[in-house]
Amino acid sequence: MAEAETQPKRVKIIDVARESGFAPSTVSIVLNNAPVSRRVPAQTQERIRMVAKKLSYRPNIFARSLRGSRSQTIGIIIFDISDPYCALALDGIQRALLPTPYLPLMMDARSDREQFENYMKILVERRVEGLIVVATWQLEQSKFFLDARRELPIIIVGRDLSRYGISSAIVDNEAGGYMALQHLYELGHREIAIIRGPDKMSNGDNRWRGMQRFSKEYRFPLVMKRIRKLPDSWTAATAFSLGEELTRELIGKSLRFTALAAFDDITALGAVRALSNAGLSVPGDCSVIGFDDVPQSATCTPGVTTIHQPLSEIGDIAVRSILDSLRHSEEGSADMAHLRAFPPSLVVRDSTKPLAK
Repeated sequence: MAEAETQPKRVKIIDVARESGFAPSTVSIVLNNAPVSRRVPAQTQERIRMVAKKLSYRPNIFARSLRGSRSQTIGIIIFDISDPYCALALDGIQRALLPTPYLPLMMDARSDREQFENYMKILVERRVEGLIVVATWQLEQSKFFLDARRELPIIIVGRDLSRYGISSAIVDNEAGGYMALQHLYELGHREIAIIRGPDKMSNGDNRWRGMQRFSKEYRFPLVMKRIRKLPDSWTAATAFSLGEELTRELIGKSLRFTALAAFDDITALGAVRALSNAGLSVPGDCSVIGFDDVPQSATCTPGVTTIHQPLSEIGDIAVRSILDSLRHSEEGSADMAHLRAFPPSLVVRDSTKPLAK
C-alpha cells in the first residue's frame, strides 16, 4: 500500500516568535492587529511581519473566532449588483478588506426591499462584526435597520442616513449637478435639455438643486419644455431605454437644443443612441454629459463626458470606518455616527465640445 502523503506542518505563533527572536505574546499582538499593537515599536512590527511572511504564517481564523467569540466577518449588502454604481463601490470594499483578517460576506438584494431586510437579519444572526450597505435610491430606513445599528457598526454608501445615527458616505451630488451644467455653459451652450432623476430619488433632487443654483448664480434660465424626468420605475436595467425614449420625445417635439445633461451615464448612452438614430451627431449637433463615470462611459464611441464619483475610494473609506468602529468598541471608547461627503470631478471626453459659432 502506498504511503500516505505527509501533511505540511502548520506554522504557528511560536514558530514566528522563535525565528524573529521576540516573545510569543508580542508576536500575537502584532499579527492579530490588537489595539495595543500601536505601542510596539515600528521596527519590531516590521521584523515580525517579515518573518511571518517568510514562514508563510496564516492565522487560524476559526480558532481565533472561538476564543474571542468573534466571527471575523464583515457583512456587505449590495442593493443591486447589476447597477455599475454598486459594482464600483464593491470593488473598493473588497480591495480594502483584502489585507485585513476579515472575511467579506456579500449578498445582493436585487432591488428588493423585503429581500434586503431578510439579508440583514441573516447577517446579524450570523454575528458579522460590521455591516456595509451599498445603497441605491430604493433603500429606505426601516425599524429593523435602525435596530441593527445597536448590534453592530453600520455604514451606508450612497445614501445619507446620518440623521438616524447611521454613518454614511456619499458624493456631493449638488456640486456635481452644478458642475455638469457649468461645463456645458462654458462651452457656449445656452439651449440645454436636461433629463432629471426620479421624484423619489434624493440623489436626483440634489443634482437638480445644483443645476438650479447654477441657473440662479449665472442668471441662466432653465426652460421647462426642454426638461424631462425619469419615472419612479427607473432602475439601472431600464436607464438606457428610458434615456433613449425621453430624448426621442424631445427630438419629436422639434425642440432646439445643442446640449443635453443626463441624470447618469447609462441614461446618457440612451440619449446618444436616440440622437444618432435621428441623424444627429454627438457632439457635432448635440453635446451630451452624464454622471457617475461608470466603465461604459469610457469605452463607448464617442466616450461620454461625465461627472466622476470616487466610488472605489468611498468603498475603501467605508471599510476603514467599520474597522475604526471595531477598534473603538475594543477600547471601550465612544464611536459617533458621521457623514462623509466626497467632492465629484469633471471628466471630459468626446461627447462634448464648444458650440460652433
